[in-house]
Amino acid sequence: MRMSHRARPRWKRLVSAWIGASLACWMVSHPAAAQTAPDTEVTPPASSFVTVLFSGGPVGIVILLVLLSLSVVAAYLIFDHLITIRRRDLLPEGLADQVRQALTGGDVAAAQRICSERPSMLSFVLAHGLSEMEFGWSSVEKSLEDALAEQAARLYRKIEYLSVIGNIAPMVGLLGTVTGMIIAFQKVAATQGLASAPQLAEGIYQALVTTVGGLIVAIPAIGAFAIFRNRVDQLVAEAAFSAQHVFTPLRKKARARIESR
Repeated sequence: MRMSHRARPRWKRLVSAWIGASLACWMVSHPAAAQTAPDTEVTPPASSFVTVLFSGGPVGIVILLVLLSLSVVAAYLIFDHLITIRRRDLLPEGLADQVRQALTGGDVAAAQRICSERPSMLSFVLAHGLSEMEFGWSSVEKSLEDALAEQAARLYRKIEYLSVIGNIAPMVGLLGTVTGMIIAFQKVAATQGLASAPQLAEGIYQALVTTVGGLIVAIPAIGAFAIFRNRVDQLVAEAAFSAQHVFTPLRKKARARIESR
């Protein structure tokens, strides 16, 4: 069927209107395509984490490698302390009661054998006290204090490395930042102040990367050190209480002997 002469222009107008509406919708949904290429300022892509991390140049990379080494050491120390600084390893369950029962029965040799069979911080302290039994309570008490102080110092030295890492890491990061700032301003001086603000800002943020790395290493290390220090304080106090409890019969005998005089 042939289309009339009057209907053909109307059909063309409808098609043209439909194409125009479709093109307008597409341009609204794709605004970047509606801009002309010469007038459009291309936004630089966002820097990735790895790019920012290694943007500090050779000096920054060396500083970051040092911080990475410190973080590995700190992680190893934290894992090691979680395994070794535990109550069941330092204060074995039932050890104090067994030694106390042996002393109550007057069997010092059995008490020493129990300590040697279950090596720990508490057994070390009790063994030193047992070795001074023949010299009286005052010698036993002094030996217990010395042994306990020695064991506490050993544990504190063990966790002290976390504190050292927590104090060194920010200083290492600050060293990288100061070095990066010197290099950035040296470039500004070399260009006689012609460097733009974006170029200067880029040098500054690259220099600050090492400071961020130092803080990331230092914060967990110092936090872990505080936790382990409190843990050691608690365990040392419990060991002192247990040692006093074990030698209570000997202390009572010494006091009764003094009072009888």
